[in-house]
Amino acid sequence: MAREFTEEDDALLAELGVEVEPPKPTTRTPREERIIAGFEEIQRFAEEHGRVPQHGEGRDIFERLFALRLDRIRELQECRELVAPLDQAGLLTGAALSIVADSEELDDDELLAELGVEVESPPITELKHVRSTAEKKAAEEVASRNRCEDFEAFKPLFEQVQKELDSGLRDTRPFEMKAEIEKGRFFIVGGQKAYVAEKGETTITDQGRTDARLRVIFDNGTESNMLMRSLQRALNKDEAGRRITEPTAGPLFSDQTNDGDEASGTIYVLRSKSDHPLVAENRELVHKIGVTNMSVEKRIAGAQLQPTFLMANVEIVATYELYNINRTKLENLIHRIFEPARLQIEIMDRFGRPVVPREWFLVPLFAINEAVERIKDGTISRYRYDPERASLTLR
Repeated sequence: MAREFTEEDDALLAELGVEVEPPKPTTRTPREERIIAGFEEIQRFAEEHGRVPQHGEGRDIFERLFALRLDRIRELQECRELVAPLDQAGLLTGAALSIVADSEELDDDELLAELGVEVESPPITELKHVRSTAEKKAAEEVASRNRCEDFEAFKPLFEQVQKELDSGLRDTRPFEMKAEIEKGRFFIVGGQKAYVAEKGETTITDQGRTDARLRVIFDNGTESNMLMRSLQRALNKDEAGRRITEPTAGPLFSDQTNDGDEASGTIYVLRSKSDHPLVAENRELVHKIGVTNMSVEKRIAGAQLQPTFLMANVEIVATYELYNINRTKLENLIHRIFEPARLQIEIMDRFGRPVVPREWFLVPLFAINEAVERIKDGTISRYRYDPERASLTLR
């Protein structure tokens, strides 16, 4: 078989004085370009997987699409002739599977329709617009809920989770993998919080995938006895689907900064010099706990004129530097921990109006230090403050 001339051959012939006629540019119709591009995708699949794409419910949707496309190319003579020069792997050999209707257009939407997949525009490569039969079933299973007869037992859990989200003890993250679906975990799907109350025995599907039956409680008082993979598909399909993290604040404080850390502020503990009887009698226990993004010295300047400082000067007894943390959420978290020991006191401001400061607590300094350590090591959710013992105790 004759070898085609290369650019190097043309240059050599030119030096020999031989005129070389430039090749005539080839033009193809948009349809031909689509057919070639589709065949090249099939070739890439075959190269990556070492086999031609195949049919079957257990196959990836794109593999099934490529298999149908290859069948269509094999069936249509003009398509075979068009891509034959590109078929180095011999993909065109073999009998075509006659499971598609005759058509002269290789339209992806039509191919998907024959697979039982509904398609909305834009293109099929955007998976959020592709809904398989399995996904339909999953959505129906999520939507099929019954009234939760013992919802009162779960209601406090949802309320606690919301408080922990508000305080920053928990956060929401994009759902990533099936392994995150475990008993006791919370998710957000369809705009509602979902709690995995029970998880049955793990089974293996016909496709070799793990699955399990779940009892999922929703914050609207309903429940669903769904499969784990159904919840997984619903979370993946829902653009707003999220997982709610476990109640751990992580390392909030640091004595040293790492490269790239940004200072967030300082948590401070103050002791009042007020002569108010309640304060004077408990001076070693009455502490103000707050967070500031300025120097503490600047924050307490003019304390004797501010009701939030009990209209008196204060003493700084402890500070902790913060890095990369939401100051407001952290302050709310600490105040919630010591809520049982919040000081009930009314102070007159300089205009004679009564004010009830909210950041003063009747709590010893060692208990504040312990709370900080528990926040640092991420175990604070296991503890509560007991005013009678004046210490943190396990829940």
